[in-house]
Amino acid sequence: MKRKFVFLSSALMLSAVPMFAQGTASAGADGRTWLGPAAAIGMAIASGLCALGQGKAVAGAAEGMARNPGATAAIRFALILGLVLIESLALYTFLIIIMGGLLSIPAIKP
Repeated sequence: MKRKFVFLSSALMLSAVPMFAQGTASAGADGRTWLGPAAAIGMAIASGLCALGQGKAVAGAAEGMARNPGATAAIRFALILGLVLIESLALYTFLIIIMGGLLSIPAIKP
């Protein structure tokens, strides 16, 4: 286990070395950045993982209600609270992406 950890940590450190060789320019020669595609990929990953979490939460709640019908109210409350928190993660991700896009727009000079 320790050997595997050492190998993975050294591979991670060596793969991060080229990151420090990048220049300081934030945009290409034509002024375009990678913010749009990166934001789309980030939102897709966040939405997909939130959907998986919601599905697992609903499945667990349905199973719990089937095993103990007397605790339906408590399980339903915990389910709704959990779904709200999971959905807020997706909304926060969306908000961060939108704010990042708005802040990266260059100012219009008169």
